[in-house]
Amino acid sequence: MIILAGAIIGALLGSLRARKRGGNRMDMVQYGLGYAIAFMLVGLVISIILDRTVI
Repeated sequence: MIILAGAIIGALLGSLRARKRGGNRMDMVQYGLGYAIAFMLVGLVISIILDRTVI
């Protein structure tokens, strides 16, 4: 669930950042995907750490 939440939050933040910088639709898609991938990786690392320490 952390990974999915990271992807959604990353896509929203990336597209908002591209819109703020004056980008067109394709810029918003590219930023959204880039941020989604980055946030998914962070979520994956957090999930692995939580799994290793809690159980």
